[in-house]
Amino acid sequence: EVQLVESGGGSVQPGGSLRLSCERSRVTTNNYCMGWFRQAPGKEREGVAFIDTDGRTTYADSVKGRFAISKDNAKNTLILQMTRLKVVDSGMYYCAADVWACLLGDLSEGRFQYWGQGTQVTVSS
Repeated sequence: EVQLVESGGGSVQPGGSLRLSCERSRVTTNNYCMGWFRQAPGKEREGVAFIDTDGRTTYADSVKGRFAISKDNAKNTLILQMTRLKVVDSGMYYCAADVWACLLGDLSEGRFQYWGQGTQVTVSS
């Protein structure tokens, strides 16, 4: 069974930075489209950043230029580097994986098969 475990969340002031990690077991990095989603209280889960098997990345407009997604294949780890954080970036952040999402161009929540439990990010002054 595929397992995804997020870490790195926490509390930070606006303008600060956080680095989220997603450790993957039983998932061969190069075979999966990987992504980060987030969900704020009372809101729907939204896609934040994605990376395909060739390393091509896609970002939500709201995070372009501030967030960077990457993967360390040797460590089987997905990274989300978040900078210039805003209060609206607060929420639970989830790591997700799917074989077909990037290939199909479907990066919606329902497309992704495997999910982590999430890590909380709070941005406040």
